[in-house]
Amino acid sequence: MLPISVIGLIIAVFVLIFLVLRTKVHVFIAMLAAACMAGLIGGLSVDDTMKAISDGFGGTLGGIGIVIGLGVMMGAILEASGAGESIAYNFIKWLGKKKEETALAVTGYIVSIPVFVDSALIILYPIAKSFAKTSNRSILTLTVSLAGGLVVAHHCIPPTPGPLGVASIFGVDLASMLGFGLVIAAPCVYGIIVYSRWLEKHFPEFISLPNVNHTGDDAKQVHHDYMAEKAAKNLPSLTKSIMPIVVPIVLILVKSLMSLAEKQFGMDGLSASTVGAIINFLGHPIIALSISTLLAVYTLTPHLDKESTTTKLEEGITTCGIILLVTGAGGALGAVLRASGAGAEIANQIIELSISPIMIPFIIATLVRIIQGSGTVSMITAASISAPVLLEMEGVNMLFAASAATMGSLFAGYFNDSLFHIVNRLMGVTEVKKQLVIWTVPTTIAWAIGGSLIMILNLLFGSHGSVYDPLFPLLVLAGCLVFVKSQSKQQLQIA
Repeated sequence: MLPISVIGLIIAVFVLIFLVLRTKVHVFIAMLAAACMAGLIGGLSVDDTMKAISDGFGGTLGGIGIVIGLGVMMGAILEASGAGESIAYNFIKWLGKKKEETALAVTGYIVSIPVFVDSALIILYPIAKSFAKTSNRSILTLTVSLAGGLVVAHHCIPPTPGPLGVASIFGVDLASMLGFGLVIAAPCVYGIIVYSRWLEKHFPEFISLPNVNHTGDDAKQVHHDYMAEKAAKNLPSLTKSIMPIVVPIVLILVKSLMSLAEKQFGMDGLSASTVGAIINFLGHPIIALSISTLLAVYTLTPHLDKESTTTKLEEGITTCGIILLVTGAGGALGAVLRASGAGAEIANQIIELSISPIMIPFIIATLVRIIQGSGTVSMITAASISAPVLLEMEGVNMLFAASAATMGSLFAGYFNDSLFHIVNRLMGVTEVKKQLVIWTVPTTIAWAIGGSLIMILNLLFGSHGSVYDPLFPLLVLAGCLVFVKSQSKQQLQIA
């Protein structure tokens, strides 16, 4: 017989899924309803349930609400100033011709850290389109690489709202989440770049655009002319463009390294010194993001007056309202599960099973992603449900668990994901099979690479790991590779 608290959780999850899929109820209200049901059915009184919801909502947003707000304000300035276009231009200038897909992927990887992925893709897509015309490259290769860099960073690296919320729910240090996210995201992006090159070979019809047939010296000249045009355009410099992104990352990581030096190398009292106090202050996420927002305002918008700048900043704030509400609701659900004892009960059951604890957030995020499409909602839901369980188990590496939740939410972007439609619509792809090949497969490849890496690292450096953990994402990755190979064979037979 299942404990009443677990029964309450099961009913709450089913209600959450039903409300999101079958009704007009917004996910925020659906999560609050699920939290109420988990508490009331799980044995809590009305007052205790409401208190847990309020404490969980406020506690979660109290830690990250300001950071999310500052992050989207900075992103709004980067959008308005042309900083993303400047970063792309400079990377392509460094990497040279025929490396455009790599440059665009790196641009997406960096720009998506403060800028919402849908907006960033729409802003940067004209760059991919221009390179397709001037360099005789496939628009599929360039756009998928750009979107791949954007979506992976958006799912893995703070201060994007999703990873921020997950870090808060799991109680993970923001610097650790940031550093680990940067490392894990890189091979995922590379996997998408490799796949995008295969798209160029598999769909040659997307290479030669109308009235464009540049070859040999002519292609080089057109590429040179395009680069000269960008050089002459009034874009902010690379230093000014990238500084608001890099500065907060460096400040947060330096603070984390100082704490590590105190713990691991016996440098006691370092944080109490004058220099240490300054580093602690500047490295706090709120201060670091405040500095980066001010840098963006005063270095990227010299042509805007005060009123226009304020308008841009406020436009950024309006985009994060629902993210804050959903993140807070996730924290409320997690607080109810802890208060009802459902987390402890499930933890005891998991200890007796062979399943690895770190697989719980990964699988939940993957399933929720399939069900409702939103990556942010998927990872927040997975964190809210799994954190109370994992916190009851000794030795679980919460950094790996939080990263598993964010990576699980990357799985198979398709019809219920807004980015799926944006990517395909921008390129004019309307055939369903092509749409799936162009975007669903690469996001699945990135999910598999990231998921298997997290599981392997947990097996080596974490605890409660199992050699079977990486098999699930690796088998899916093998399935993707088999699909790619079969499509290549079909193309050869047709040719």
